[in-house]
Amino acid sequence: MMGRIGRLQESFDPHRVEDEAKSFWTSNNVYRKIKEMLRGKPKFYFLDGPPYVSSKTMHPGTAWNKIIKDSVIRYWRMNGYDVWDKPGYDCHGLPIEVQIEKTLGVRNKREIEERIGVENFVLACRRFAEENAEALSKLFADLGVFMDWDNPYMTLRDKYIEEGWWLIKKVHEKGLLDRDLKVVHWCPRCETTLADYEVSEYQELEDPSIYVKFKVKGKMNEYLLVWTTTPWTLPANVFVMAHPELVYVKVRVKDETLILAEQRLSRVMEEAGIKDYEIVEKMRGEKLEGLEYTHPLEGIVPIQEKAKPYHRVVLSAEYVTAHEGTGLVHAAPGHGEEDFTVGARIGVPILSPVDDQGRFTEEAGPYKGLPVREANKRIIHDLERLNALFHQGVIRHKYPVCWRCKTPLIMRATRQWIIRVTPLKS
Repeated sequence: MMGRIGRLQESFDPHRVEDEAKSFWTSNNVYRKIKEMLRGKPKFYFLDGPPYVSSKTMHPGTAWNKIIKDSVIRYWRMNGYDVWDKPGYDCHGLPIEVQIEKTLGVRNKREIEERIGVENFVLACRRFAEENAEALSKLFADLGVFMDWDNPYMTLRDKYIEEGWWLIKKVHEKGLLDRDLKVVHWCPRCETTLADYEVSEYQELEDPSIYVKFKVKGKMNEYLLVWTTTPWTLPANVFVMAHPELVYVKVRVKDETLILAEQRLSRVMEEAGIKDYEIVEKMRGEKLEGLEYTHPLEGIVPIQEKAKPYHRVVLSAEYVTAHEGTGLVHAAPGHGEEDFTVGARIGVPILSPVDDQGRFTEEAGPYKGLPVREANKRIIHDLERLNALFHQGVIRHKYPVCWRCKTPLIMRATRQWIIRVTPLKS
């Protein structure tokens, strides 16, 4: 008996069995016959949330996703429902573009226009997407997923695109389409924004950690002390935030008086290696409201002329803490979500002298053309030269990078199209 089982096991060929099963389903046109058999029965609709066609191989998570959906569809068919099923593929967007850019050796968008040609690039993306979709359809069918793989929807086809524009038209006709300024995560390499849910990948990066002196107007050698790990945002500074309930101190260090939160004092002085200092005054943060200062890069960075009338301390209990920094927060509404929220509330200009490639524009004066992160050293050097740098160090922290190309992201105010859904909620 055991010998017979052994011979049966040796003769069993799983690939042959699989081929015979697939041959049975296709030669007997089982899918179409079941569809026809259930025609006119109660309807069940299934529209597939499409996978990206950025590869010819099937990710295990995608296979799991499809099997769960297939189980649901089969359940309703077996209960006598006429199931309308529509698989699909997401053929647009940066995941595919990035793959083609790698293949063609493209480093930036301008190179596509100048060296490759936009039409050639689009055709290469289209060919790549269609080939991958065909390969994936075969894999899903091999997996036994019971859907209409001869007729998937594809986002690159005119019909799909026209439906998208139809929707935008209807939204516009209802007065729900708008364009608004918003601070977003921006990839300077892909030259595009990332939705909040896309900001999912972080890398351990080393950045500057600097304490900057903002001179108090009308006072001799008196400064607001602020901390930042993004010196490149200083050209876009508009105001400084303080917490109304924190206790702040004026501290004499040599011939200068610095203002910062009392809870941060010992840590900041320790970090700067300063042991000899004296507290000369204490006050609640609310007393600092409206205190005017002179920006350390005033006269160097042209865009600061727009911010000059607003250079003062603004109170913010929600965005200032004593957990880090100095208790005084440098605010650049064009480069921070919290700064933007407060700035919009008090009506200050939203400054962002940075282009789509993450380079400073001419409004940044001497930093024009520099990638913002690379400009950090130059800005720190200028702060030191202008006696505006109290201390500099480095910090290693987790920093968001583009999940497609791994480039460090920046925060940047840009005009974004939005659909106002609040009027539709009811």
